[in-house]
Amino acid sequence: MVNEAIRALRKRRLQGIAEGQVFTGPQTVHIDLANGCNTNCTTCWDHSPLLKAPRPLHWKKAQMDLTTFEALTADLAGMESVEAVILSGMGDPFVNPQIYRMIANCKQHGWQVTVLTNALLADATLLLDLDVDMLLISVNGVTPTSYTAFHPNLGVRDFEKLCQLLEKFAWAGKRFKHVQVINQDTAPELAAMVHFAHRYSARSITYKFASLSGGTEACAVTDRQREQLLTEWIPAAQAVAQHLKVETNLDVFASQVRTGGLDTAPIAEIGCFMGWSYARITVDGQILFCCSREIVVGHLDKGHFSQQWYGEQWQRTREKLMHGDYFTSCHQCGKLNQNVKVGQKVREQLGDAVFRARTGQGAP
Repeated sequence: MVNEAIRALRKRRLQGIAEGQVFTGPQTVHIDLANGCNTNCTTCWDHSPLLKAPRPLHWKKAQMDLTTFEALTADLAGMESVEAVILSGMGDPFVNPQIYRMIANCKQHGWQVTVLTNALLADATLLLDLDVDMLLISVNGVTPTSYTAFHPNLGVRDFEKLCQLLEKFAWAGKRFKHVQVINQDTAPELAAMVHFAHRYSARSITYKFASLSGGTEACAVTDRQREQLLTEWIPAAQAVAQHLKVETNLDVFASQVRTGGLDTAPIAEIGCFMGWSYARITVDGQILFCCSREIVVGHLDKGHFSQQWYGEQWQRTREKLMHGDYFTSCHQCGKLNQNVKVGQKVREQLGDAVFRARTGQGAP
C-alpha cells in the first residue's frame, strides 16, 4: 500500500516534469553487482560469442565490493525518495558472492528489491528466506532447442535446472516475472512463452525485441519473421494471454517490431522521463542516466550520488532529451516500457501539452 509520504513524493516528481526541473531524488536505482556472466546470450552486448570485439577478461572479472555498496545505499537512503532498487549487472548479479548480503542491506532500508538474473546461479532457499520482492528472470526460450540456441554455452540440463527453480518459486507462492528477449531463435515461441509463464505462475512476461550491435546483428529476426510477428505470432500470443490471464507488454512489443531496422523504440513519439525517476550505477562507480552506457552523467569518485543527481551535468542531459535531441542508443531504449507508463501518466495528470513539451514535440 502506498502511504501519504510516497504519494507526496510522486506528486512532487510529476510537478518537476511539468516544470522541467527536478524536485525529488530518484524513485528507482539500478545497481550493477558484476560484469561477469555464466551465460553467453547471442544478443548480449557484453558476452555474446557473435561480438566482433569481445570484452577483456579484466573487465569481466569486475564486481562491486560490499563496502562501496553499503556506502552507496546509505547515501540513497538519505535522499528519502528511493522506493525500489534493481540489482543487476552487465553480467549476472549472482556472480558476485556478496549478493545475499546486499539484498539484506536493501531490505533493511525498506526498499522493494528486484534482481535481474538468468537464475541459474541463484540459491532459491536463500532468496526465499530473504523474501526478495521480485526476480526478473531472463528466460529467452521455452524449449530446450531455443534455449540452448540463445545460450550457446548451456545445455538441456541447464534448461531443466531453470524449470526446477521456477517450479520451486511457484510452489513457494512467488510470482516472479519472466523476460523474453526475441531474436530469430525465440521469435516463433511467443504464444508458447505465455503457456510457460502460466505453468510457473509468472506475474507477467516482458517481451523485448533484441537490441543488436557489434556483431550480434547476425541473430536478428528475418524479414519474414518480422512479418509473422506482426500478423500471426503477436496476435496469437495476445489471445492466449487473454485466455490464461497472463499479463504481458505485447502492445509495446508490437511497437518495437514495427519500428523497423535495428531500432527497437519509437523514442521521438514516446520521449524519455528517466531523468526524474531512475539512475544506474555500474560496478566501477560510473553513474548512468539510464541503462545505456552511452549516457554517462557522473561517477562516484566525484562525490555522493545524492549531490550529482541535482548537478549541472545531469540537468543538461535532461534538457537535451526534453528538446527531443536523443542519443544514438535512445533508438534502442532499454526503458521503453517504463517511459510508456510514465508518459501515459503525464498525459493523464498534466495534459498533452506538457507531454509534448517534455518530449520535444511542441511548446506547452
